[in-house]
Amino acid sequence: MQLTKNFHLHEFSCNDGTPVPEQYLQNVKELAENLQVLRNVLGERININSAYRHTEYNKRIGGKPNSQHLTASAADITCKSRSPRQLKTIIERLIAQKKLYFGGIGLYKGFVHVDIRKEYARW
Repeated sequence: MQLTKNFHLHEFSCNDGTPVPEQYLQNVKELAENLQVLRNVLGERININSAYRHTEYNKRIGGKPNSQHLTASAADITCKSRSPRQLKTIIERLIAQKKLYFGGIGLYKGFVHVDIRKEYARW
């Protein structure tokens, strides 16, 4: 299923191949729409390292029990031409300009975590 111009549902499946459950399709659509805005600004592909995770997989990799990934509301992303820090700066600028929405943003050594939670969270 094509979610946006450049994002397909299978990109958000669990890394073990488990597809996003139907009850989380609205979450993944909202996530994809925001990532599409970011991709349009960057002008390049966004790599999704991790998106939906079912409970067992999340436990196996040491994810938090209340992770936004469990409801297909989060993605860990990278892009080729920018460091995670640069990517986070661009995301924060677009949020300030009200061009996209991510409630949660986490900066990690190799990627940026973004999610559509309703409250503001940064780490």
